[in-house]
Amino acid sequence: MARAKNGTVHVARRKRILKKTKGFWGTKKSNYKKAKDTLRKGMMYATRDRKARKRDFRRLWISRISAALSDTGVSYSRFIEGLLKSNIKINRKILSNLAIEDAEAFKAIVLEIRK
Repeated sequence: MARAKNGTVHVARRKRILKKTKGFWGTKKSNYKKAKDTLRKGMMYATRDRKARKRDFRRLWISRISAALSDTGVSYSRFIEGLLKSNIKINRKILSNLAIEDAEAFKAIVLEIRK
C-alpha cells in the first residue's frame, strides 16, 4: 500500500498562503517559498503600523487643537490642564473636530476653562 504524505493538507496550506499574497508583486505572489516569507513580513508590518497609526492620529489631533488655540492665547498644555481642572471630559479627537467644524463651541470650551 502506498504511503500518504499529507497531500491534501499540504496543498490546502499552500493555497491558503498564496490566496493571502494575491496582489503582491512578481514571484512573491506565486512562488510559495517567497510568498510565505513576504506574507510573514507583511503581517509584522501590519501589526507595527496599527500601533503607529494610533500615534499619528493623536499627533494630528494635538496639532489641530494647538492651531485653534493660537487665536485665543492659551497654550495647549494649559488648555489640557484646564480641561482636567474643570472636569470636562472630551477627548482630543472630539476637540479637534470641534475646532474645525464648530469654532463657536470650541471657543465656549476655552472660555469655560479660563474661569
